[in-house]
Amino acid sequence: QVQLVESGGGLVQAGGSLRLSCAASGSIFSINAMGWYRQAPGKQREFVARIPSGGSTNYADSVKGRFTISRDNAKNTVYLQMSSLKPEDTAVYYCHVVSGWNGYWGQGTQVTVSS
Repeated sequence: QVQLVESGGGLVQAGGSLRLSCAASGSIFSINAMGWYRQAPGKQREFVARIPSGGSTNYADSVKGRFTISRDNAKNTVYLQMSSLKPEDTAVYYCHVVSGWNGYWGQGTQVTVSS
């Protein structure tokens, strides 16, 4: 079993920045892709960014140029640097990790952007 612990959410004004972290622990066989999703009130969970173990990163069009995903393999941690935040970025952000054949979700961290 893999446990994911997220941190870094909070309240920020529009135009501000936040950095989310997600640390994986437990029975980690090998971590493949790591990514972030978000869910705003009344909406479905949506893809934000993904970083595979090798290869290029992927971003949702809505965050391209503003968000940067990165990972520290030694720490089994994935980060999401969010800049130029907008009120529409307000959501619960979830970390997602693929380890072996399984996918795991974090508990979510709230990001609120005030106008």
